[in-house]
Amino acid sequence: IISYLQQPAKAARMQCVVCHAPEDYRLETRPIPEIGDDEVLVKILAVGICAGDAKCFAGAPYFWGSPDHPRYVQPPVIPGHEFIGEVVKIGQMAEKKYQLCVGDHAVAEQIIPCWDCHFCKRGKYNMCTVHDVCGFHQASQGAMATYMRYPANSIVHKVPKSIPAWKAVFVEPLACSIHAIELGDIQFSDTVVISGCGPLGLGMVTAAKLKNPKLLIALDLFDWKLDIAKKCGADVILNATKVNVVEEVQKLTGGFGCDVYVEATGHPLSVKQGLLMMVKQGRFVEYSVFGKETSVDWTIISDAKELTIRGGHLSPLCYPKAISLLENNQLPMEDIITHQLPLTDVVKGINLVNKSSESIKVVLIP
Repeated sequence: IISYLQQPAKAARMQCVVCHAPEDYRLETRPIPEIGDDEVLVKILAVGICAGDAKCFAGAPYFWGSPDHPRYVQPPVIPGHEFIGEVVKIGQMAEKKYQLCVGDHAVAEQIIPCWDCHFCKRGKYNMCTVHDVCGFHQASQGAMATYMRYPANSIVHKVPKSIPAWKAVFVEPLACSIHAIELGDIQFSDTVVISGCGPLGLGMVTAAKLKNPKLLIALDLFDWKLDIAKKCGADVILNATKVNVVEEVQKLTGGFGCDVYVEATGHPLSVKQGLLMMVKQGRFVEYSVFGKETSVDWTIISDAKELTIRGGHLSPLCYPKAISLLENNQLPMEDIITHQLPLTDVVKGINLVNKSSESIKVVLIP
């Protein structure tokens, strides 16, 4: 195993955040992870706080369980699935597999596939039955720590050092945005609406613009976020607190509605307005984690409009494109990364994400 991590055994501990329960995240010390010959140890340079992390902190049923859904989180666990690390120790098998060496910057995809289940064997590794997503399961400890182990089954990508760490941490959410846009099957003649201009939504605007639709519309509740959506490529921006966005989209499309609606807010009202503003036989992409159940009249999906509804999860095969977009400075990252905080301010960062009015992407620097 190749390493430059030289520390006496008694000092081989690291600072980390540990999730114990909703609203119970503690700063602790743990042993620096040991690695095998097919694994990688990185020093975490930056870690992002996802809306999913914030909703997990707040106790969302998707994470902590409900009568209809088993608990997903396995506490006590180190959170964090958006990250960039510097390789400090690497096994010989991992070095050959990933073409990495000590000192390289690298990111592992947020899910560690089992490679043996029904979905993994069919290439749909984002749907892996075991579903070890970093920061939620015991087998996949996350990045809110000084060091992190990339386990043997990880999908690891080298990241150019020309991308600063505070930007490179955006690889994961941008890859998710790209996957959502791919699910929308955007055509040149389409009118596309992106609902929500948070980190995912702004990435979706950027990715959708590359598809060259006829018209690209961004929706949000805050003008300052919509201004950033313009920089990402939106043709039209609409503030849902100031105008009736359903009526405005209808006006912009000759009364027909949008062809593709991508929901990136996780709010029930955004789901309802999307269904109302869509053209018949339109395509609705849902890419959010919801804090509560959402109800709509499904007649609009079937009898009224014959809509196609597609859910999006994680970012299969999308990391290389996300890295390329960041390397080529195709997003206004200085506007998107609104906060850089020390790891000790994790709860402050989570509260900023949950509040959302004052932040877009909040990054922690261990």
